[in-house]
Amino acid sequence: MIPGEYKLAQGTIEANQGLSTETITVENTGDRPIQVGSHYHFFEVNRYLVFDRALAWGMRINIPSGTAVRFEPGESHTVSLVRFSGPGPWFGANNLTAGCQVKTTCIEQAKRQGFIKPEVGGQMPEDGSSCVDQCSRNEVLGSRC
Repeated sequence: MIPGEYKLAQGTIEANQGLSTETITVENTGDRPIQVGSHYHFFEVNRYLVFDRALAWGMRINIPSGTAVRFEPGESHTVSLVRFSGPGPWFGANNLTAGCQVKTTCIEQAKRQGFIKPEVGGQMPEDGSSCVDQCSRNEVLGSRC
């Protein structure tokens, strides 16, 4: 044996056995590549990645530990997410959860910080901007129409 050498067994390793998964489509609407690591809370990834963030709450990308997926500008990828196996709390660098375990609270925080964009008729404008009718905007801000 050579010092530092690894002798690995033959066969496959099954990771995340028995954990719930979801498949989502993710689009990079930014102008730079975005890389997401294997254990990052997917709910908290870069705001320029557009996908169903509520579905990603409490999940990470389902890839081998220590690896990452790169999203190039303008590209869409279908990825598998896997539920975190521990009870939480979960944290991310964008401070959307900050250890909070209440999904609806985290979703509202993501909306306030621009990580979840309002949709118009189920469609996002082509230029990546977001639109919302004035009445809906006022309700979000606590005013009445």
